[in-house]
Amino acid sequence: MSLNIGLIGLPNVGKSTLFNALTQTQQAVVANYPFATIEPNRAIVPVPDERVEHLRELIHVSNAIHATIEFVDIAGLVRGASKGEGLGNQFLANIREVNAIVHVVRCFDDPNVVHVSETPDPRADIEVIELELILADLQILERRLERMVREVKGDRKLLPMQEMGQAIQSYLEQGKSVARYVADHDLAHDETFAAFDREMRFLSNKPIIYAANVDEVTLAAPDNNPNVATIRALAADRHAEVVVICAKLEEEMAGLAAEEREEFLALSGIEESGLAQVIHHSFHLLDLITFFTMNENEVRAWTVQRSTKAPQAAGAIHTDFERGFIRAEVIPYPVFAEHGSHAAVKAVGAMRLEGKEYVVKEGDILYIRFNV
Repeated sequence: MSLNIGLIGLPNVGKSTLFNALTQTQQAVVANYPFATIEPNRAIVPVPDERVEHLRELIHVSNAIHATIEFVDIAGLVRGASKGEGLGNQFLANIREVNAIVHVVRCFDDPNVVHVSETPDPRADIEVIELELILADLQILERRLERMVREVKGDRKLLPMQEMGQAIQSYLEQGKSVARYVADHDLAHDETFAAFDREMRFLSNKPIIYAANVDEVTLAAPDNNPNVATIRALAADRHAEVVVICAKLEEEMAGLAAEEREEFLALSGIEESGLAQVIHHSFHLLDLITFFTMNENEVRAWTVQRSTKAPQAAGAIHTDFERGFIRAEVIPYPVFAEHGSHAAVKAVGAMRLEGKEYVVKEGDILYIRFNV
């Protein structure tokens, strides 16, 4: 599946710096003034996964193709964005297109970097952005409900969706997000809400990762920073994820070779790069897994939703595979890594044949049998 992550935040919080670091490009203009970014910057990056390279080495092929993520650097939002302030309507539309949001929050003091407030105030920064997303949702929902009143008269089957829309409207008017409504009403797996959300693409229901952008000193001991503690508390209340990063440090690492980056991380007291952290948290938030395919030319990683059945996973490879699916040969990655080859796995009876009801697991290696 295509995975898009949008980077948002107030102006001058380090968004574009982080985008350049995560994507190892210099596409985004980094400047000490608001709205250096107008049109969103986009870059596709491979998902780091040591298993891909290991499988390539085991089966002696030249190509190792990783799953990918598209990062979108969206211009800084300001108070009043939902009313068009700071080209807000354009930027909010950009957010509507992404699967998840990385909300970059400034947690460092630097008098040389312009910011909307004199000192970092993560709570206020988060609440400004959150409110603008809520107000934008309220505007689009009010227009939809006006049309729905007429539609329900001709089709009473739409009544439950109308009632749900009115209930969500009440939440938004109280300054509560759509995500809060979903949590309070246990609608995470409700089909009526899912259909409504696909139509509306609610901004305040986007999965969120808060990226606490700290200085190099804080990075080694982030829990000692009260700003980070504030973000963790807000994230827990909103069922969001948190990563602690230093965008400046990530940018310095961007041009280094893999071994040099590992040394740099070790010297800085960091276990994972910002890219790895964001990807891991994104997969967790969006409930994604990785499976693999292999042939005589390549090893390839694929991304699907957890609970995806084998035919639909096959469809991620090619629509013909899903249409003509017969069954799948399945080998868990640890089993293949232990035995080293397809033939060796078959020899010990560790390969399974699975049908259309098989739910693909994290790390499965699939060989699809199909006929069209």
